[in-house]
Amino acid sequence: MNSNTLLTMRPIKAVAIAGVLVALLGLTMIAWSWVPHLSLLVVIVALLFFGLLNKLKFEQMQACMIDSVGAAMGAIYLFSFIGLLVSALMMSGAIPTLIYYGFEILSAKVFYLSAFILSSVVGIALGSGFTTCATVGVAFLGMATAFGANPAIVAGAVISGALFGDKMSPLSDTTSIAASLVGVDLFDHIKNMMYTTVPAWIITAIIFWYLSATNTISDLSGIAILKEQLFSSGLVHGFSLIPFAVLVILAILRVNAIYTIIATIIAALMITYTHSSPSLTELGGWFFAGYTPAEGLALGDVAKMVSRGGLQSMFFSQLLVILALSLGGLLQGLGILPALLDGMRHLLTRASRGVAAAAFTSLGINVLVGEQYLSLLLSGNAFLPEYQRLGLHPINLSRTIEDAGTVINPLVPWGVYGGFLAGTFGMPVIEYVPYAFFCYLCFLLTLFFGITGLTITRLSPKLT
Repeated sequence: MNSNTLLTMRPIKAVAIAGVLVALLGLTMIAWSWVPHLSLLVVIVALLFFGLLNKLKFEQMQACMIDSVGAAMGAIYLFSFIGLLVSALMMSGAIPTLIYYGFEILSAKVFYLSAFILSSVVGIALGSGFTTCATVGVAFLGMATAFGANPAIVAGAVISGALFGDKMSPLSDTTSIAASLVGVDLFDHIKNMMYTTVPAWIITAIIFWYLSATNTISDLSGIAILKEQLFSSGLVHGFSLIPFAVLVILAILRVNAIYTIIATIIAALMITYTHSSPSLTELGGWFFAGYTPAEGLALGDVAKMVSRGGLQSMFFSQLLVILALSLGGLLQGLGILPALLDGMRHLLTRASRGVAAAAFTSLGINVLVGEQYLSLLLSGNAFLPEYQRLGLHPINLSRTIEDAGTVINPLVPWGVYGGFLAGTFGMPVIEYVPYAFFCYLCFLLTLFFGITGLTITRLSPKLT
């Protein structure tokens, strides 16, 4: 028996158990529409009973879960500070101002390209693809319907831009999860993702520029209304972008992510008091429950944009991380993950195969379970030891699972993201899937770089 496991088993048995667990996750989340937390708890309970049937003590299995969670406590802390940061950037006007100026780049001559670029800007600012699609995305689709643009192409452009922001923003929970899961610095992770994400963004922009040539929009009244509403919020000020400058400068200087966020929050608070004077009671409420604009303002859809952040907004992700890592610890401790990897170990002889295996595993979990968080967490837990064995730096793994996990979920009709977008956009997922170019390109580029070895960071000394 492996010294790191409580049980040992054959790969065929591990495959059977994994199949049952995936089916259980799929049944509860897809068929019964349970939140992933409940599904994870059910699977954890099932594994605990499996352990008891094999005469394992609860304390032994609990230790496996605690050890796994303990290794990622940094993510728990980071999520808390990100929640505070989003509130601070909202109340200071940093995010609203960035969105406002982002609208300035909109061009009627290249409507699809403008939708993609603006969604990218807003996605970076908000750090949430869901919020970007629900606000700016809906606005663009309204314009598409009114002026004869193809709604499916518009949806594909918005999703591509929103997912770019979801991947690359330090405010994104998926980005933080991927980095913390494998133990790499958040900003190092973002920098490394640029190798696949920037080329994917450029190619996607070229495609939407080409598609825009067949469609011209002359009326941009929908965007004008959003700009007016943003300005009416009283949060749009050029100097409100200073906190973003602090964030970028400290990130470039490689200051620890927590300290960078704290400094940015302080800068944002100073800016806040230049244009408003919230009480300490209001600040406490905003930092916990998220910023909300003053009552009585007719902000329409903009109210959804700026009402975000707070510690409370991170509870979902934090609890999900704890449960998913507990599951990963059990799968490792009971010998299930080691057995699965032993079954494919003879195939994982090169870096290219390691990258491909992690990418297709993330893709497969998305398709089978429909949950992007689990695709990140389970793939990260499973392949981290193998990447180290192959001499690959963990930063390659965090990039791979984002390229094959975060961006794929919107393409799955029964997935959490896909279901949300179908309801929000009022169209079946299958309609916009052909036009979500950015999502495909990230996956293909991560495979390409894995095969060629380009941009792959190795541990020193090499183990292979």
